[in-house]
Amino acid sequence: MTRILGIDPGSQRTGFGVIDVRGGKTTYITSGIIRLPRESLPSRLKVIFENVRAVIEEHRPDEMAVEEVFFSKDPRAALKLGQARGAAIVAGVTCDLPVAEYAARKVKQSVVGTGAAEKSQVQHMVQRLLSLPGEPSEDAADALAVALCHAYYLKTSAALGKQVHYSRGRTKKL
Repeated sequence: MTRILGIDPGSQRTGFGVIDVRGGKTTYITSGIIRLPRESLPSRLKVIFENVRAVIEEHRPDEMAVEEVFFSKDPRAALKLGQARGAAIVAGVTCDLPVAEYAARKVKQSVVGTGAAEKSQVQHMVQRLLSLPGEPSEDAADALAVALCHAYYLKTSAALGKQVHYSRGRTKKL
């Protein structure tokens, strides 16, 4: 069994989702949103770091997957998003988790079937794929979609006998 923590980073809200993967079966464990205070960016980054670490300590994932920064019309917003990602990644790395990164289009493609999917489509498919009683919030659904994308990648890599490459330069033979 592999437990995966998915992260959808944001400078105002950061989504997280935890799933278990055993063979071909994927099971929902938990998800939620880390709501950030209206304080300075460094204070918000600290909240992301501490809360992601708390999720890791509570649920003990084996791996972590994070959505990459997407292109934004506002460079300042993209920079803040990148810093939020960094805080989440550092939380994972300090807990010695391998961290994989996925582009938003790749996440949507793996869960919905098209990289141009709308948020509502991602929510709907995450609900269906994980047999949830209701649709998760957008941020939690995006984080669960990142975790599902990583699960699919691990399954495909294992079937092909490939190594998985993580952001820290580590590889894991499947």
